[in-house]
Amino acid sequence: MAVVVIGGHSRSVGKTSVVAGLIAAMPEREWLAVKITQFGHGICSANGEACDCVTADHASAITEEHDRSGGTDTSRFLVAGAKRSLWVRTQQGFLAEAMPRLRERIAAAENVIIESNSVMKFLRPDVYLSVLDLGTEDFKDSAKMFLDRATAVVIHRSDRESPAWQGVSLKPVAGKPVFAIEPPEYVTAEMVEFVREKMGGSVSGEQPIG
Repeated sequence: MAVVVIGGHSRSVGKTSVVAGLIAAMPEREWLAVKITQFGHGICSANGEACDCVTADHASAITEEHDRSGGTDTSRFLVAGAKRSLWVRTQQGFLAEAMPRLRERIAAAENVIIESNSVMKFLRPDVYLSVLDLGTEDFKDSAKMFLDRATAVVIHRSDRESPAWQGVSLKPVAGKPVFAIEPPEYVTAEMVEFVREKMGGSVSGEQPIG
């Protein structure tokens, strides 16, 4: 069993599309796909619109997706070929509460692909890809925190000479593999081969931290 984590420095940089692309490229892996959303910023992961979908009676919840219409991110994972798809929802800063239940689901899976930065605080995956878009100004704290742990970088092709974000150095990923993408294509053959090779070397899968 291997674990792949896809993170990124902001919303709408293509994290979900990278996850779906890798699932579609390697259907033989019988993926358990996981999307992690930490509420508190007033944005719904399903459609990117402002919402008030946090409930006050719990700090975390895990829901299995069954709809195959492709209308949500977790549904897109099923459409791409994932065997199962989960949506993990927590209040901001409460991901630790969901991790015991998530680890149980992961342990029973063939291979796991997770869309999240913050899960890197709790797992040591076989592959962690960080998706960057030089034209997007926002840079999440969670992306900064784990940038040095990226196995490789997925970056949008751009004519920009410098990134739109300020005060964030890319020195932590200097010398690491870089895969350039041009939407609507979010996955390249080279990226797929890289991930497949890293997964193929896995013996024990993800390792917990702490």
